[in-house]
Amino acid sequence: MDRELALEFARVTEAAALAAARWLGTGKKNEADNAATTAMRAVFDTIDIDGTVVIGEGEMDEAPMLYIGEKLGRGTGAVDVAVDPLEGTNIVAKGLWNAITVVAVSPSGTMLHAPDMYMEKIAVGPLARGRVHLDAPVEENLRAVAAATGKDIRDVVAVLLDRPRHAELIERIRRAGARIQLIPDGDVAAAVNTAFPETGVDILLGSGGAPEGVLAAAALKCLGGELQGRLLPQTPEEEARCVQMGSHAGTVLTMQDLLRTDDAIFAATGVTNGELLRGVRFLPGDQAVTHTLVMRASSGTVRLIETHHRLLTKPNLIMV
Repeated sequence: MDRELALEFARVTEAAALAAARWLGTGKKNEADNAATTAMRAVFDTIDIDGTVVIGEGEMDEAPMLYIGEKLGRGTGAVDVAVDPLEGTNIVAKGLWNAITVVAVSPSGTMLHAPDMYMEKIAVGPLARGRVHLDAPVEENLRAVAAATGKDIRDVVAVLLDRPRHAELIERIRRAGARIQLIPDGDVAAAVNTAFPETGVDILLGSGGAPEGVLAAAALKCLGGELQGRLLPQTPEEEARCVQMGSHAGTVLTMQDLLRTDDAIFAATGVTNGELLRGVRFLPGDQAVTHTLVMRASSGTVRLIETHHRLLTKPNLIMV
């Protein structure tokens, strides 16, 4: 893919973040999500790609736009598109930490069509790549991360979604001596944070959404990190969905399974403040500032972009 597309996708996530941030702390998560989705769709349709949504807001009958199979763009370059217009709808509604807007793009046919179900995950940054495994005991993985990062295990931080299903895992991590950061939502941001030492996050563990696992894998491929996942269907219908989408329940999915290319672009913009990305700030005079991470796997280029927007000149959020 052309490297110029990286900044085009940054425009997509910026527009979605600007739209969602208007709903900060209002208690209206659906309105925030709809605003982000609408803005993201509008900007995508200005880009010179022939995109197909492989990870989106749901099926055609369930989502008004950005549904799986939807076409995006106005060009000819065929690409797979994974989107989370607002990762952390509850976070925005409550004004909490680490809500982001997310896009990953790769050549057509290279991205896992992950069904909307749980996925068990382990994610680490580049220092611990190749040192952990989803089937290894959590204690062994924590020791491996400590050794890879040169830390005492007491200084290793594991991040998990704060869910009852993680109670036993949390207890084992504590007994091993590591520290824990529990998050209400947003495990794409948490996985990305493992690749940036300044965030203080060393490893992502536990289960979350499978689509988010593919998005996180795209980010970590750009950063030289690693994510492994295992689909966890809960019903016969979900098992059938795995088969229908060509996914494999029960087996460990590697980075190559999740994203079969080194030609990928990942972009994310902060909606609320986080360890890595700052949230949208609205300034006097109808101005706003966004903070965006945009990366290319093929070159390893990582950009953190602060953008100042004059909102009166871009009322539909789609002008350059």
